[in-house]
Amino acid sequence: MSDDSAEIDGKSGKQRVLLVTGMLGAGKTTALRVLEDLGWEIVDNFPIRLLDGLIESAPETDEGARPPLAIGFDSRTRGFNPDRIIAQVKALEGRGDIELSTLFLDCSSAELERRYNETRRRHALASDAPVSTGIRAEREVLAPLRRWAEMLIDTSGYTSNDLQRVIRERFASSASEEMTVTVSSFGFSRGMPPVADLVFDMRFLDNPHWDPELRPQTGQDPAVGDYIRKDPAFDEAFARIRDLLLLLLPRYQAQGKAYVHIAFGCTGGRHRSVFTAEQIAAALRQAGFSPTLLHRNLGSRAADLLEGGPRRER
Repeated sequence: MSDDSAEIDGKSGKQRVLLVTGMLGAGKTTALRVLEDLGWEIVDNFPIRLLDGLIESAPETDEGARPPLAIGFDSRTRGFNPDRIIAQVKALEGRGDIELSTLFLDCSSAELERRYNETRRRHALASDAPVSTGIRAEREVLAPLRRWAEMLIDTSGYTSNDLQRVIRERFASSASEEMTVTVSSFGFSRGMPPVADLVFDMRFLDNPHWDPELRPQTGQDPAVGDYIRKDPAFDEAFARIRDLLLLLLPRYQAQGKAYVHIAFGCTGGRHRSVFTAEQIAAALRQAGFSPTLLHRNLGSRAADLLEGGPRRER
């Protein structure tokens, strides 16, 4: 269970249960996906008449708490009856072990029709009629639930990213919103890292490998760092990379990106990339981030042994 889940359950001692419903095409699937990323247990298209049994079967954590549960349903769900659902929810609200609420996702009819036309999907309630007919029928059926719901989000003017951000703001604690940042070094001679969001090629810097005294050392040794810093291009390049990252990382976090991997490469992955990754990680810590630092090829052999000769490369 995530820290966010623990915080929610710890405050009241109750399991949090959220019913997520609304107009087809208004963003239910997106909302449930974000809740799952935040540590909620997700069940979609669930027959609400079986809700009591689902709550009873929720597994407990080692601390005895149950993770928050989000249940998605809509007009397509088997046995869908808004009045009966409301009556069942009212009965469940009398229980002392759960905290139950309802989220309704709405959207203007014009925007829903545009979305259906864009995706060329058929509305579930339209049959052979125009999409607008299905939307009107669905809105009429859902009206009692819309009035009943404690939370209403109108997604008419939202992009998918907008809705994701709103769901996080409403249901995530600061702990769960923390983004995992990894800073790594690697050697191009041994291949690119398989997963990296940002890759910086540091081979434009003078290469300590060609200094016999520095070759056995690494970017973690002061002498190698001094050598790299003497390159006239280093200070300006480092400052620009640092400033770019300090611009991008908060933006990634605002968009809900959970993991960011920043990779620095040089020929062998032992000198320039290592030193730069170390310095960037330190700068990010000063800015309030908590990066994990990894050096993929720090223990590898010198690059010229793999490349077949003493070709001088800057």
